[in-house]
Amino acid sequence: MIRNEFMSRFGPPPKLADGILVKRWVTGPNKGKPKPSLTTQGLLDRGLLELPDDGGHWLRARFTAAGMAALREMAEDRRALPPTEYQHVLDELGIRQAGDRDDASSPMS
Repeated sequence: MIRNEFMSRFGPPPKLADGILVKRWVTGPNKGKPKPSLTTQGLLDRGLLELPDDGGHWLRARFTAAGMAALREMAEDRRALPPTEYQHVLDELGIRQAGDRDDASSPMS
């Protein structure tokens, strides 16, 4: 779910600070209440996301400090967030992947 939400598609890449879009119930007894996906609800239940409801049309679940720590741990594995596709996320987390080089240290041809 994390990779799907923060994958670069068309336009600028999504930012972690913008959070994850959560829909609201449109009809029925829960009308107007948040309708998070099962995965998002699991992250909310574990305290990795918070869902502030400011009364606006769109809801955004945002990462807590524990959620950001879990993302950093996830990013330690290059297979989880490959830099070729998720460099924008790694940059936001302040992570340099092992094997990355400084421009000054790379040999010039």
